[in-house]
Formats: sequence, C-alpha cells, structure tokens
Amino acid sequence: MLEVSLLSLFLSGLLGGVHCAGMCGGLVGAMSINLPTQHRFPLIVGYNLGRIASYMLAGILAGALGASSLLLAHLIPVALVLYVLANLLLIGLGLYLAGLSNAVTRLEKIGGHIWRHIQPQLARHLPIRSLQDAWWAGMLWGWLPCGLVYTALVSALASGSPLHGGLVMLAFGLGTLPNLLILGLSAERMMRWLKQAKIRMVAGLIVASFGVIGLIRIGMFLSPWALHQQ
Repeated sequence: MLEVSLLSLFLSGLLGGVHCAGMCGGLVGAMSINLPTQHRFPLIVGYNLGRIASYMLAGILAGALGASSLLLAHLIPVALVLYVLANLLLIGLGLYLAGLSNAVTRLEKIGGHIWRHIQPQLARHLPIRSLQDAWWAGMLWGWLPCGLVYTALVSALASGSPLHGGLVMLAFGLGTLPNLLILGLSAERMMRWLKQAKIRMVAGLIVASFGVIGLIRIGMFLSPWALHQQ
C-alpha cells in the first residue's frame, strides 16, 4: 500500500495560502459580506467546515477508485505511477506558489464545466444567515476548480484506500483552514501579506521539496514490487 504523508499535505494546504487568497478571495468575500455581526465568526467557521467535508468526500471517492485498481495484482505498477504523479504535481504546485510556473493552474479547467452547474446552487444559500446555510454553502464551495485540491486528490487516489483518501483530504483541508479563516475576517490585510515575493518563494520551495523527497523515496516502493515479480 502506498504511504501518503499527511504532514506534507497539511503543510501544502497551509503554505498554499497564496493561491487560496487569489482563487477563493472573491467567493469568500461574497459569502462573508453582510454576515450578522454577532454570528460572523461561527458562520465563517461553518462554511469552512462544510468545504473541508466536501474535500473528505472527494478523498474517500478517490481512495475507493484507487483501491479498485490497486487490488488487481497485475496492476501493481499503477500504484507506483500514481505515487510518482502525486509527487510531480507537488513539485509543480510548489513552483506555481513560488511564481516560477503556471502549469498546475491548467488542472483547474478540468472542473470548470461542473462548477458552472454548482455555482447557481451556491447562490441560493447567499446571503448566509444560518449555520445550515453556511454548511451547505461550504459543501458546494469545496467543488470549486482548484489546482491545489486536484493535486491533493491525486495523493488520495494513490493512497489506494477510502479511509486514507479521506484522511489525506482532511489533512489538506485543515492546512487551508487558518488562511481561509483569516481571509474571511480580514481579506485585504491578508492579501497584502501573501503577495510578498519572499513569502511566495519560501512557501513554494517548501512545497516543492515535499515532492522531491517523495521521488527520492521511490526505492521504498520499487523493492517490494521487484520481489513480487521474481
């Protein structure tokens, strides 16, 4: 079974705040505007928890899909391919966050058609006035096309387990939580901080290093597979 570093996915979500601010800033602003003052923070937490729940659901589905193929003995190399792909995407994500490449953003076009159908449903829960509205708005928000999310989903797929896939996306979602909570409370101030070139470069290179380390560890997976073939 492939190992997926929950810590690396958590930190990828945390350090991906540069992208989160740019990708979700407008949507967060739309959901946060006109929130009742006395319930503002609980409602912001509510729609973020809904978003993380949708990530977990997607991770469970991706893990189940991975399990269905990895159970077949003659497809064992698929596990290796998915592991390599997941780490290459982490490197690409890091380069994007560092401002050195835009390749990962092309993944966002994949979900564009689906999002056009989801967006009107999200509008029905705006403006947010209750925790129920906040939760469902967050659940729908979680399907916004996002290169960071798709990168994490490949790791969930590579995990080869619905449980592990859900945990991968939970770790990633929790990593994004601090940035998006702050964005909901003080978008303008956070945007100024995250746009600093040094912040972007350091965050991006750290994320890319996760992918490089993962590729270096590829020998851990080659040895068992080689023994299986003998």
